[in-house]
Amino acid sequence: MAYASRFLSRSKQVQGSLVILQQHHAIPVRSFAKEAARPTFKGDEMLKGVFTEIKNKFQAAVDVLRKEKITLDPEDPAAVKHYANVMKTIRQKADMFSESQRIKYDIETETKEIPDARAYLLKLKDIRTRRGLTDELGAEAMMFEALEKVEKDIKKPLMRSDKKGMDLLVAEFEKGNKKLGIRKEDLPKYEENLELSIAKAQLDELKSDALEAMESQKKKEEFKDEEMPDVKSLDIRNFI
Repeated sequence: MAYASRFLSRSKQVQGSLVILQQHHAIPVRSFAKEAARPTFKGDEMLKGVFTEIKNKFQAAVDVLRKEKITLDPEDPAAVKHYANVMKTIRQKADMFSESQRIKYDIETETKEIPDARAYLLKLKDIRTRRGLTDELGAEAMMFEALEKVEKDIKKPLMRSDKKGMDLLVAEFEKGNKKLGIRKEDLPKYEENLELSIAKAQLDELKSDALEAMESQKKKEEFKDEEMPDVKSLDIRNFI
């Protein structure tokens, strides 16, 4: 494991394992050391609060990762599920959104001022695309078809304030969901599948980073005689 120790000390593994923290954008923070003649400004206190929050979230993530063995095997369902559970624990400890919660938050905040149903659906499409989500079932097209039908029936653009019209639209959505086999009671399962697919993608990226780092180190003279370890045997807890 000497080889693994040396390359991991400078690899992206710890950073990659904390990928969930990338939702929070760190900003440059100057020193908060006390200065005798320096006044305290409100902006400084706000900046200090942001810095402290990011630091606490990072520490919470590290505390969890020190206890959990993460296996870099995206093809093993058990490894993927365990990694997803570790990331869930980190989010809970650091008080951060899951992907599903983040999407819900984006929808609530970005559509709040949208008055008409068509612009609302277009914004949902934009959010889906931005978050890298695919529409394998064709639900998006179904929603626009439903809107076209309702607007044709009421003979005008559908506004979100039109309760009767929106009820008609929801009824059309429910018909479409039934055809697609989508049920409200299955939403927790859909959310879990989303988190598992994200976990698998992150594990795959971590594995690629580890292999790239090992290949790079192996080209150096000092490591040419060392055997490259199986990436699945690496344990980041040894290097945090």
